[in-house]
Amino acid sequence: MSCEGPGTGDNLLAETVSDIMESGHGPGDIVFIGSLDTGHRCTWAEFQTLANIEYDGGFGSQKVAHDLRIVFSDGTQMWRHEYDGSESWHFSHPAVIPEQVHPISRLVVREDRIGGETVEACCNHTEEGTCPSS
Repeated sequence: MSCEGPGTGDNLLAETVSDIMESGHGPGDIVFIGSLDTGHRCTWAEFQTLANIEYDGGFGSQKVAHDLRIVFSDGTQMWRHEYDGSESWHFSHPAVIPEQVHPISRLVVREDRIGGETVEACCNHTEEGTCPSS
C-alpha cells in the first residue's frame, strides 16, 4: 500500500490496482467507489476508464478528489490522503469489537493529569484509583 505519494506522471489506475491487490482485495470485492459525502459514485468499469490517467501526485496541491473512497465488502475502505502535497491511498480496516468488555467510568483525564491518555488510563485514574470490575 502506498505510504508516500507517487512521483510525477504516475497512473492513477495502476496505483489503485496495485494498492487494492496489496491490501488482499480484488475488484470483485468493491461495493462502492465515489464520495460518501455527496453520493457521487461509479462502477469499477467506469472507474477504470476515469482513472486511466497520468497525474502528478508528488509535492504540490492534491490532484485526485480528496473525498474519493473505495469500500470493500468486508468493510475495509481506502481513501485519498495528502500530506505536504504528496498524495496516496490510505486504508482503514473494519473495527473488531473486543470479546472482553469493561465498563467506562471516565472519558476525560483528571485535572491533576497532563492528558493524552487512553480510555483505560482515564478509567484507572478515577478518584477510587481503579476501573470498576466487569
